Amino acid sequence: MPIAVILLALDLVLIVHAAKTGRFSPWAYIILMIPGFGSAAYVLVELAPAWLGSYSGQKFQSRVGRTLQPTKRYQQLTDNLAVTDTIANRAELAQECRAIGKHEEALRLYESILGLHLGDEPTFAMGRAQALFDLGRFADAATALEELKRKWPDYQSSSGHLLYGRALEGAGATERALDEYEAVAAYYPGAEPRVRQAGLLIANARGDEGRAIAREVVQRLRRAPAHVRRSQAEWLANARKISATT
Repeated sequence: MPIAVILLALDLVLIVHAAKTGRFSPWAYIILMIPGFGSAAYVLVELAPAWLGSYSGQKFQSRVGRTLQPTKRYQQLTDNLAVTDTIANRAELAQECRAIGKHEEALRLYESILGLHLGDEPTFAMGRAQALFDLGRFADAATALEELKRKWPDYQSSSGHLLYGRALEGAGATERALDEYEAVAAYYPGAEPRVRQAGLLIANARGDEGRAIAREVVQRLRRAPAHVRRSQAEWLANARKISATT
């Protein structure tokens, strides 16, 4: 297809967009009078800032920034903590440490927070368990989550419950892990627990059970709205692979 035709189609799409969003004047005239450059200006001035201000845009900017300067935010948060040593600053730095793979430091920070009077909270106990899991200390992570549940019996976290199942699996407690995956799948907002359950069954020579669960996940997600399928794309792909195993 000639480039001129592609540019014309793009110009028309952007003019329609400008009209629908109340930007027809002056952008339609600019796009028509300066083909190509007018469209580029519209995207840069109107669309890019709006998109970058959205949740998806902010996530994209964050990923790009972390890729280009992986330790920039870490250094900023370290400097903040050096100036103002608060629980909030320690927790923010601990989260960043987990994000960039500084798991030992994350664990030290969470343990230091829990040692403070106002830091003895379930969210920070959860952070400690996550850091232990990140370090491959699966049995310790499971124990930390059990202690959390005993200390704060009313605390509810589907992600924490899933982490408990994964920690049990990592520690080799297969049957207990399967039970936890089954339990958390009843209320977890996504297919991950069921797919992990299916994979663990396959790994333990219970292929028929695992494939049946995986097929159920695939069928359910096929009927789900498009935005759900997009958000669950990783687990849908994994479920398809498991259902196809022999």
